[in-house]
Amino acid sequence: MHVSLVCLTKPVLHGYFRSSCSWRVRIAFALKGIEYDQVPVNLIKDGGQQLTEEYTTLNPMQQVPAVEIDGTTLSQSLAVIQYIDETRPGPRLLPADPKKRAQVRMISDVIASGIQPLQNLYVIQKIGTETVQWAQQFIDRGFTALEPILKETAGKYCV
Repeated sequence: MHVSLVCLTKPVLHGYFRSSCSWRVRIAFALKGIEYDQVPVNLIKDGGQQLTEEYTTLNPMQQVPAVEIDGTTLSQSLAVIQYIDETRPGPRLLPADPKKRAQVRMISDVIASGIQPLQNLYVIQKIGTETVQWAQQFIDRGFTALEPILKETAGKYCV
């Protein structure tokens, strides 16, 4: 069996402790039993450390998380989770069945694209805190859409 030395290096998670996207990756690492190093990226301190030139080089979207793994840098929590599921042993994070796997991705996309972005610090800073009710309408819409999906797919877990 050929094992790359790059794979033997611990992944490095650049994230923020309150970021739900960073949490997703930390949970996936924990479920897989993957040891990793953390580099904090404070989204508030100094005007936002994600906006520095150094971090922008690592992740041009200036968002957390960014994960250095196997000689590459990945951003977007769902892409990171799918990568570690496909490249690391341990319990599966996505079902083997293609239909169920697609359902997990659909649910994840509803949350990651339809609900979660509107509560991000960047969005709130741009639209202002007085428009939280406006954002709440879209968050509620996402959860309303999610409920019938989960009624069809759920068991012990969402799928």
